[in-house]
Amino acid sequence: MKQFFCSLLLCIAATLFLNAQSTQHGKAAKTVVKENKPLDAKTKAILQEIEERMVLIEGGTFTMGCVNPQDTDCYYWEKPRHTVMVDTFYMGKYPVTQKQWKTIMGSDPSKKECQDCPVIYVSWHDAQMFISKLNQLSHQNYRLPTEAEWEYAAKGGNKSHGYKYAGSNVAMEVAWFDTLIAHHTHPVGTKKPNELGLYDMSGNVWQWCSDWFDEKYYSKSPSSNPKGPETGNGNRVLRGGSWWGPMKDCRVANRDMYPPDAKDDDVGFRLAKD
Repeated sequence: MKQFFCSLLLCIAATLFLNAQSTQHGKAAKTVVKENKPLDAKTKAILQEIEERMVLIEGGTFTMGCVNPQDTDCYYWEKPRHTVMVDTFYMGKYPVTQKQWKTIMGSDPSKKECQDCPVIYVSWHDAQMFISKLNQLSHQNYRLPTEAEWEYAAKGGNKSHGYKYAGSNVAMEVAWFDTLIAHHTHPVGTKKPNELGLYDMSGNVWQWCSDWFDEKYYSKSPSSNPKGPETGNGNRVLRGGSWWGPMKDCRVANRDMYPPDAKDDDVGFRLAKD
């Protein structure tokens, strides 16, 4: 009788355990279904737009730094000129727009609505949050470009003509910068592209790169796929110049820096991908 009673208790315990496991698995399944909620048509369209606007940048070797050593516009942190090799990668045809940001993130920090203008008032950390969510939705591996990738692409990659600005020696042809008629951001792609078909690499908005900034980095940079210093001076790299700054800031060799948590009305970013 005692054995029968013990067996009965074991059966009851086993049944309760199996029911509990079944319930847990049911909950897990419900969670998975919730996480894999189908994307709406608008989000799908933006994901497709972003992917279709990624331009293949064939790898190669280039001279990084001041285009002309005698150029009086060059800052000392653009020197010394040095040879760099970068692997093939993809880069966004345009900076990330307000419409793209709002669709992915649900809100727009830009304050002044212009769907096809570059998103602004985004910090380096904000850009990383956008990229993280974009990668979750798209199952891609988007990222910020390295400073070397950015300059290589801005200079025209293996199709470079050696221009001072991205696509021309005449800034007005390719860049929005500080003039009497351009005191705000402009829709992307309204100036001429560079040799690779990239728009707004000069002017319109500064663009975040993944690297920490070090004004002396060029004197110690690796020659193959440099990714910047491990720490730097606490600032991240900005490239390209903007509508707010002078024409010389739009030069393809120009470098600038900004705290990674800072935001401004002339700072945005552009996507890259391996």
